[in-house]
Amino acid sequence: MTSRVPAVQARGRAGRDDGLAAWAFVSPTVIITVAVIVIPVLWNVILAFQDKSFVSIRTEGIFGGEFSLANFTSAISARGFWQSLWTTVSYAVLSTAGSIIVGLIAALALRGAFRGRGFVRSLMLLPYVAPVVAVAFVWQVMLHPQYGILNHYLPGGAISFFSVRPWAFISVIVFEIWRYFPFAFLFLSARLVALPRDIEEAALVDGVTPWQNFRYVVLPQLMPTISLLAVLRLIMTFNKFDDVYLLTGGAAGTEVAAVRVYNRLMGSSDISGAAATALILAVVLAGMLVAYASLTKRVER
Repeated sequence: MTSRVPAVQARGRAGRDDGLAAWAFVSPTVIITVAVIVIPVLWNVILAFQDKSFVSIRTEGIFGGEFSLANFTSAISARGFWQSLWTTVSYAVLSTAGSIIVGLIAALALRGAFRGRGFVRSLMLLPYVAPVVAVAFVWQVMLHPQYGILNHYLPGGAISFFSVRPWAFISVIVFEIWRYFPFAFLFLSARLVALPRDIEEAALVDGVTPWQNFRYVVLPQLMPTISLLAVLRLIMTFNKFDDVYLLTGGAAGTEVAAVRVYNRLMGSSDISGAAATALILAVVLAGMLVAYASLTKRVER
């Protein structure tokens, strides 16, 4: 009995040492996550329930004001809020669907081996890796109503693509699709490489058409990857700010949620109103993701 006690104590010390080692490895990630994500989110929530300004935060601190729901009612009843929300949802859904479709077409087109395929694949990544400021400037020059190359060849006069409805909204969606289809292309190309070719070859031998082979053999195997891409791109596009702001500044019916929050913060100096608007939009996005997850589960069943 006495001989077992040191062994039990040794195992206990080993378990504690393993626990301390695990915490030592995890602690940097936890500290960074709390500092970069948790604290700013909590600060945003606190500001959303108070009436704060740049001056009052400095003099009163974070908890110096009264808590109320006035900012949320003001944000919801503000002129243009619901239009901005509809614009954001439309922009996110159309851009996500378009980027995935174009990425899928590109991945299928470059699936087979040919000379120079690696070089062509690297060119496909150029819109995604290029600086957003540079590519936004190129698009502004390319679609300029006076000296843009596209308007030069369009019949019937010049079109102000980034300052006239609905061309501005269409243009920012096309830009978003062009810029982020390489993201879908990377995921789908990797999944296509991992697909077994035996089933496709057997189906082709049985006489199925290329479309039937894609519809009933290839596409079902790609659906998990497409579903993941849809969630990731929907989150990224719903919170998109830089692309739209650089192209249109939110004018001509392109004021998405992130641009509206920025304009309310910097244009009106309304910190609490901007925080409340951002919190409302976060709740809307969470609801959309929950609905998407439940729909995906039903489809899988």
